[in-house]
Amino acid sequence: MRVRRALVSVHDKTGIVELAQALSALGVEILSTGGTAKLLREAGVRVVDVSDATGFPEMLDGRVKTLHPKIHGGILARRDIPEHLAALAKHGIAPIDLVVVALYPFEQTVARPGVTQAEAIEQIDVGGPTMIRAAAKNHASVAVVTAKSQYGAVLDELRSSGGSLSDATRFRLAQEAFRRTAQYDAAIASYLSGSGASGSDATARNELFPAALRFEAERALSLRYGENPHQEAAFYRQIGAPPVGLATMKQLHGPELGYNNLLDFSAALALLLEFDEPAAVVVKHTNPCGAARAATVGAAMALAKASDPVSIYGGIVGVNRTLDAAVVQALAGVFVEILFAPSFAPDALEEIKRTKKKCRVFEISGDRPLPARLPEYRGVLGGLLVQTTDLVDLEPADLKTVSKRAPTAAELDALRFAWRVGKHAKSNAIVLATREQVIGVGAGQMNRVDSARLAVMRAREIGLETTGTVCASDAFFPFRDGLDVVARAGATAVIQPGGSLRDEEVIAAADEHGLAMVFTGVRHFRH
Repeated sequence: MRVRRALVSVHDKTGIVELAQALSALGVEILSTGGTAKLLREAGVRVVDVSDATGFPEMLDGRVKTLHPKIHGGILARRDIPEHLAALAKHGIAPIDLVVVALYPFEQTVARPGVTQAEAIEQIDVGGPTMIRAAAKNHASVAVVTAKSQYGAVLDELRSSGGSLSDATRFRLAQEAFRRTAQYDAAIASYLSGSGASGSDATARNELFPAALRFEAERALSLRYGENPHQEAAFYRQIGAPPVGLATMKQLHGPELGYNNLLDFSAALALLLEFDEPAAVVVKHTNPCGAARAATVGAAMALAKASDPVSIYGGIVGVNRTLDAAVVQALAGVFVEILFAPSFAPDALEEIKRTKKKCRVFEISGDRPLPARLPEYRGVLGGLLVQTTDLVDLEPADLKTVSKRAPTAAELDALRFAWRVGKHAKSNAIVLATREQVIGVGAGQMNRVDSARLAVMRAREIGLETTGTVCASDAFFPFRDGLDVVARAGATAVIQPGGSLRDEEVIAAADEHGLAMVFTGVRHFRH
């Protein structure tokens, strides 16, 4: 299909002058509107105003520009039906072969803090989606361009083909066009569904959990396989969502990713984001098996490795400062699936590439805090679960000492560290730790006393000292037996949510052992 006439009307004018100049050089007549026409004309591009083509002025503060038979007739007419072409000739309508439209920035507008409903409503494009849909429907004869990222490929094909676009290209552009209008309408519907009683809890809940959940994602990676080799998998980034977490990753080295790699990577990053001070984490099968903080990430890495030098093999390892030679040295001789950091010292990266051929290395943003009320999605058989991500942090005022002995300042610091790690272990979770290092983790057990036994057992098998540690529990102790296990192992303080019917029995056990115990009132189940 030869492109002889194009309609260009864009809100985001990035690259539009260059596109229009190139189209004009190919002999394409250009129709345009308002600010776009003015910009093109100032750049020396010959432009026909839509109002001149229709014989009808733009009106209602620009709300009505292109909604006219001379525009939509030119877009929608089928070139293979003589009656359509006769109707165009009868009414003096010239065919339009290419439509280039960038919609009003509704999504960006409603993302601004404090935007009013009136401001949002004015950014609902009407003429733009109508032209896009018309052109996409008639893609057998008309090409539609909806994003500046498409400009280059379209121009390349026009130049190489003598001004034509293939059937395959028009079909692909139509698919992308309908995808764009669906995304745009979904954003409007989502905004309006929660804009009734501004500021209310009900409004906030409706915005996050609308009656109908619609979102669009783009495939970012095709993965080697799923959880098992006989399963297929891919990684998608949600379109329109803030770029956080794995959406910001940049691979610097190593083979392609698998499904399990990304699950573990996400778990490790979430744990690492808990810490402001230099820290290192090790995750295996989504559970923390090592975590530490120190004056440098190199020192933290050595401690995190020592937390469980067996389970680190094939694990996911991350630090929250520039990864330097000290981190590489701490990991010498250790195979890890993924190594990540916000940045890498050049010599450290070169050494990793030389010595860890099969290690996947990622640069990833460690920006904090994460957006408030970040949604989290999980598939279940027959549906989708949605919840807000568990981003709750501890404030000193949240803690309630319930034992006779209050924790010392050192114990309280260690308790906060252990609590942050426990938050990221599968329930039931028990974590033994010092102020700097995880000593033992019991996770994913069917009862809490087994988790306590596992945490102690793992620490002792590795040769770590449990005497003088503190204990974090992700949920309350339903009985005293789990507490007895960690107390006999030498723990001196415990942090837990509280809320059990047997809280008094558990507190009494803490007093018997001379333990300090604090309640948080916040549970952190992780299933």
